[in-house]
Order: sequence, then structure tokens, then C-alpha cells
Amino acid sequence: MKEKLLNWLNLALMCNLFLVLLSFFWLAIAVVGETTGVHLGWKLWQKLWEPVFTPAIGILMAGAIISGITSWISKKLDSKAS
Repeated sequence: MKEKLLNWLNLALMCNLFLVLLSFFWLAIAVVGETTGVHLGWKLWQKLWEPVFTPAIGILMAGAIISGITSWISKKLDSKAS
């Protein structure tokens, strides 16, 4: 049961990672487009920053910390059991 939950958590974090990376590449392309005068979604990206991208980054950070802590605790418990 624990392994299945951790697998689902890792899958969700991986999807979240791709969302964060996609938003970063979109930001880079939109900034380049704005500086050259071509509108590539800069205004839309700004509108989505607070409701979508900020929580996604926070979830990614929290998930990485939680995943690291659970891995560390699991290794400690396994080393004590053997």
C-alpha cells in the first residue's frame, strides 16, 4: 500500500515538474517575443502566474522535500531492521 501511494505521488510530481518546465520555456519564449514586438502569450502568462504557476512551483518544492524526507526515513528504518 505504501509503495503504491509513493508511486502515485512520484507520478504526480513528475507531471507537475513537466508543467513547471513548460511554463518556464513559455516564459522564455514570451519574453523574447515581447522584446522583438511579437506577441507570444506574455499577457496570458502573466494572468496565469498567480493561479497556476505559483502553486505548481510550491507543490513541486514541497513534494521534493517530502519525497526526500520519506526516502531518508525509509533508509534509516531499513538499516535498523537489518
